[in-house]
Amino acid sequence: MKRILVLCTGNSCRSQIAEGYLRYFAGDKAEVYSAGVETHGVNPRAIATMAEDGIDISTHTSNNVTEYRDIPFDFVITVCDNAKERCPFFPTTAQLFHENFPDPAKATGSEEEIMQQFRVVRQVIKDYTQSFVKANL
Repeated sequence: MKRILVLCTGNSCRSQIAEGYLRYFAGDKAEVYSAGVETHGVNPRAIATMAEDGIDISTHTSNNVTEYRDIPFDFVITVCDNAKERCPFFPTTAQLFHENFPDPAKATGSEEEIMQQFRVVRQVIKDYTQSFVKANL
């Protein structure tokens, strides 16, 4: 079984969405973790937008990457440039992947406009994670 770590700045939106989809698409082929170089708590809008697509991330927690330093990951996926730059060294042979997804937490406007930005980012992450699983697992 492969081990995947999704790494973002605050482990609140993008990495949580990616973790949810990777778990869904990988099934029993992978153990999936997500973490941040900081921890900001799981964003309620990320939970809501994933629920709209039938994925429950309401029990996810926001974790710091240092909690996972002893896990031998096969893949580390950074989902924002900040995390890529600040990604700590893992003493493993993990393959590193990077995709800079827009941060939906920075969206402004009405609640519906903000949620629409979350949906756009959700779809981009969904497409990426589905392709990742097909190519790597």
